[in-house]
Amino acid sequence: MSKALNARIARIKGEVDVQLLDISERGGIKRLSASKLKDKIFSIIRPEEYSENRVDFIKGFRKFIETKQGSTKDIYSLTLKKILSYTNKEMVDFNEITNDWLHRFDNYMMRTSPARNARNIHLRNIRAVFNFAIDNDYTSWYPFRRFKIHAEETRKRSLTVDELRRIFNYPVEEYATIYRDLFKLMFMLIGINTVDLHRLKQIKRGRIEYRRAKTGRIYSIKVEPEAMEIIDKYKGVNGLLVIADRWSNHKNFRHQINNALQRIGDVQRDGKGGKKIISSEWPELTTYWARHTWATIAADLDIPDAIIAQALGHAGENTTTNIYIKRNQKKVDEANRRVLDWVLYGKK
Repeated sequence: MSKALNARIARIKGEVDVQLLDISERGGIKRLSASKLKDKIFSIIRPEEYSENRVDFIKGFRKFIETKQGSTKDIYSLTLKKILSYTNKEMVDFNEITNDWLHRFDNYMMRTSPARNARNIHLRNIRAVFNFAIDNDYTSWYPFRRFKIHAEETRKRSLTVDELRRIFNYPVEEYATIYRDLFKLMFMLIGINTVDLHRLKQIKRGRIEYRRAKTGRIYSIKVEPEAMEIIDKYKGVNGLLVIADRWSNHKNFRHQINNALQRIGDVQRDGKGGKKIISSEWPELTTYWARHTWATIAADLDIPDAIIAQALGHAGENTTTNIYIKRNQKKVDEANRRVLDWVLYGKK
């Protein structure tokens, strides 16, 4: 058996040497990394394993990304980008993704992303691709039977009612007024996220109706009078709000508003006209806190979990009658009104 194995190794080595010589004579060897050189050689001597129709892990990942949209597609694309940076290969077999590989990839990500839960997003994305690949018969290999994704307990990203009221009425610098007001609007619209706020076009029958970028589902929120005041103040030309005029990309808007929110606090100057010294009161505040805070306050008001889930868009597609759907939507409207009455006017 050892003779047969040695003969096979010698035969493969001979084939590889021939291709190395050919690539070297054509002057292409210096332009290829070791991994890319390996892929090139084996695509020639083992074409049945490297055919265009063969779905490997990278190709399977790209096929999976094609099934997604909006911000979900973006985060899976980012995961693939990290994988390609780590492997430096365009072709990776599914069975190369082992328990050891996942640990090494996690350690690689740790260089730029020390937060455990941030790295877990990418590990869960890889797991989702394996589930997709198995469902589509691309592979039967599954490394997550042994590899476990352990989450860190996250700090709550919600504000108390008193903190929220302070932010809503904080005497911010003039440039930050729009950001404070739009954060307030996002809360009044049940924690709508920046991409959906940026894409809003109009109000129909007193409601904003849109397809959520994250889930692709139709979403409808009643615009309460207090929210309408802010919308009128920042009415846009290219969209419902001026943010569509000032920022063509919602990501730029999100960066600017989060930066402004985290700078809310006491402002002093080091000498006349000197550098500003800011004592931030909420240094970790982001627009996402509006969503968490709305849910927390709704729960404190004993609004049923099912209605909170419906309000946040967590409920699954409803296949029952239109009357039932409308009744549920009415309950969401009533829940939002209760939350606003408590936060804005102290009425429970």
